[in-house]
Amino acid sequence: MLDTLDAAAVRRWCASGLAALQRHQGEIDDLNVYPVPDGDTGTNLVLTLTSAQQALAMDLETLPEDGHTPHGHALRLMARGALLGARGNSGVILSQILRGLADALAAAPAVRGRLLAAALAEATTAAYAAVAQPVEGTLLSVVAAAARAAVQADSDDLRTVTRAAAAGAAGALARTPEQLPALARAGAVDAGGRGLCLLLDALVEVVTGESLRPPAPVSPAVRPPATAARETGSPAYAYEVQYLLDATEEAVVRLRAELGALGDSLVIVGDAGPAIGTWNVHVHANDVGAAIEAGVVAGRPHRITVTRFADQAPPPPLPDGRAAVVVATGAGIAELFGAEGATVVPANPSTGELLDAIRATGAARVVVLPNDPNTQSVASTAAREAHRLGVKVSVVPTRSPVQALAALAVRDPSRRFEDDVIAMAEAAGACRYAEVCHASKEALTVAGPCRPGDVLALVEGEVHLIGAELLDTCTAVVDRMLGGGGELVTLLCGAEAPDGLADRVREHVERSWPFVEVQAYEGGQPHYPLLVGVE
Repeated sequence: MLDTLDAAAVRRWCASGLAALQRHQGEIDDLNVYPVPDGDTGTNLVLTLTSAQQALAMDLETLPEDGHTPHGHALRLMARGALLGARGNSGVILSQILRGLADALAAAPAVRGRLLAAALAEATTAAYAAVAQPVEGTLLSVVAAAARAAVQADSDDLRTVTRAAAAGAAGALARTPEQLPALARAGAVDAGGRGLCLLLDALVEVVTGESLRPPAPVSPAVRPPATAARETGSPAYAYEVQYLLDATEEAVVRLRAELGALGDSLVIVGDAGPAIGTWNVHVHANDVGAAIEAGVVAGRPHRITVTRFADQAPPPPLPDGRAAVVVATGAGIAELFGAEGATVVPANPSTGELLDAIRATGAARVVVLPNDPNTQSVASTAAREAHRLGVKVSVVPTRSPVQALAALAVRDPSRRFEDDVIAMAEAAGACRYAEVCHASKEALTVAGPCRPGDVLALVEGEVHLIGAELLDTCTAVVDRMLGGGGELVTLLCGAEAPDGLADRVREHVERSWPFVEVQAYEGGQPHYPLLVGVE
């Protein structure tokens, strides 16, 4: 039992809370009706708290020079990690709850009951301030009820106050269907509020040393088929835009007004420094470019993500319970994979992100196509974790999107799963691939020395050609690859490709290799103006 909240307790709370969210992740994801169908609140909370735990693990022992106590420093690390890793509305609001707690408790010599109650009240204020249009019957209502119950307990005993806060949150969660008609119609409670209750229960366990009885599972809502996944907002807006922003508080005030006119579900939160702070910006909008441009005007946006809600509902598994999960760089490449019935994961995913995608397919047998040598180990780790959950996963070690397209083209649900995986691996292996890019620095390659700005053609990951002109290098590498044989050339044009590049390469192939078929697509991948596959 604890009389005061120390740094070790903060660390245990974060780990215990994350474990509870992970256990109930699927259940929370199924609470999908605020105020339109939603399928990712549990996942967003898990990813947000995972980032918080990683921040704690990296720097818990180092004390700052600003007078903060060890427990205050731990809370600030936890809040900062949650802010940088926040996903979706629920994650952003949770990060602000943690920030409010950290702000209130950072300099306190000891954290007892009344101080924790006051900190929960400050966390509630921070959470409401983060949302442009607060709605009752949500995570906001639950944290407000927890704070009220903690204050009403009127005790300096830490155990009494944490128990009161958890009980107040649970009562508020049960009332959320009375506040939101969408929840009442579905017979479900608010998903974000459910996650917060699990976190407060974890805090009670850490403070009291008592293991609480596992909460009864809540009734999930029935998801209408092919609905878009979003946590909040009107279905009138098709995209979720989120980015981190380095900017002044004054610039963020203007940004909030501009984004408020573009869409809804606007949340901008951050830790403003004396001059420039880091902010997490989240909005639902139709004009993606305007939402990002507003951030550029305000400061320096980074870690930009754009999600189209129509793409969020994963493709249904094949009739025999199979599915494919594919990593994609570029909107065009993602659309190609989606058209093949695959679940698409953005580039450079974490193990958790891949595991979430595997579970979201609902399939018992899943093939994963990583499309990047650096992602293969992540995919293998995710596959091992999925096996523990009863999902059979095979990783086809594709190193390029063109190999994944070749593999998906030969899928055949009439075959045994193992035989199908072998066929996909053989098709991927038979597809040679090349990448064309510009050198970013001086280096010595197997093809000779290169300088910044030179055009490099890499075949199977090794530099084979160094040129001065993009088109000439593209046609030369295609010729070199077809010199070893081939019947089909696939071209994926990148975001930086000049207009007409694919057409000119196609014309060259048709002149020089008249019996070779050429397929060209807008891939939209960064850094590489052209990806080439030869089968």
